[in-house]
Amino acid sequence: MIKAFVVDNDRLRLADDLEQNRDAIVWVDLLNPTKEEEAVIEAVFGIAVPTREEMEEIEISSRLYVEDGGYFMTANLPSQTEGEKPEMSPVTFVLAAKRLITVRYHEPRAFKTFPLRAEKVATGCTSADTILIGLLEAIVDRLADILEKAGRDIEAISRDIFEATATNASRRDRDFQELLKSIGRKEDLASSVRDSLTSLQRVAGFLAHAATQTKMGKDTRARIKTLARDVLSLADHATFLSQKISFLLDATLGMISIEQNAIIKIFSVAAVIFLPPTLVASIYGMNFDIMPELKWEIGYPFAIGLMIISAILPYLYFRRRGWL
Repeated sequence: MIKAFVVDNDRLRLADDLEQNRDAIVWVDLLNPTKEEEAVIEAVFGIAVPTREEMEEIEISSRLYVEDGGYFMTANLPSQTEGEKPEMSPVTFVLAAKRLITVRYHEPRAFKTFPLRAEKVATGCTSADTILIGLLEAIVDRLADILEKAGRDIEAISRDIFEATATNASRRDRDFQELLKSIGRKEDLASSVRDSLTSLQRVAGFLAHAATQTKMGKDTRARIKTLARDVLSLADHATFLSQKISFLLDATLGMISIEQNAIIKIFSVAAVIFLPPTLVASIYGMNFDIMPELKWEIGYPFAIGLMIISAILPYLYFRRRGWL
């Protein structure tokens, strides 16, 4: 899919025809482009559109480079973060010939919200570089929202761990299983956002270099610096959330270990309490000819009483020592 935008009264407007508006187009957005669509863009604008395989390469030289006068920048961006399986995929920004070209194979929310806002109000995005910065700012704002929601979810998980009220063992086991799943999902999300912010840090640094080379305006260079600072602060916050998630994982595993130890303790105490009665019953269950107690009229009550006393004494001893 190809979307082309032109500037109309300081607002972005979707162009109807690519060829007719060729000179006026300031932003071309490619979503899941086919080979034919890539060929059209290359023929119309003279820009080599990177393939998906090239975008997914992790070398810095393959993600940030200059080619035929165009500045190519690739960053990993998340999408579908509201669900349980967020998607991470690279997005390439090409700044060339006073025109911005974006290539992507998924739909981060910023690519929906930014054009809609730029079409309704004058955002100052009247050139390729200002559109790129505005789009990057929208992406960073979206990442900040994701981190804020993740932070609230992590606080809720923390309360569930340390303020658990379930008394039933099977219910606690189910709760711990759900907690571990929630912690795992939040760690995946935090890792994805941190990866995205790291790639955006590199893009911001490369864009600052491009601003110097292409002699962008002072205000534009100031916005790039602000963008870089925002990305850095969000990266620090994402690192903090990851550390907290690691702490919650350790705490959850510790709680599970405590539960297991408590269960083992119950079985151990029960075994110790019933061991003396078992010994008494074993003694009187032996088949010897001479056993005086077998001739007693009170032999049976004596054995029963002895077994009860031998069970009560260890229990009272454990209670006194505070082991129960």
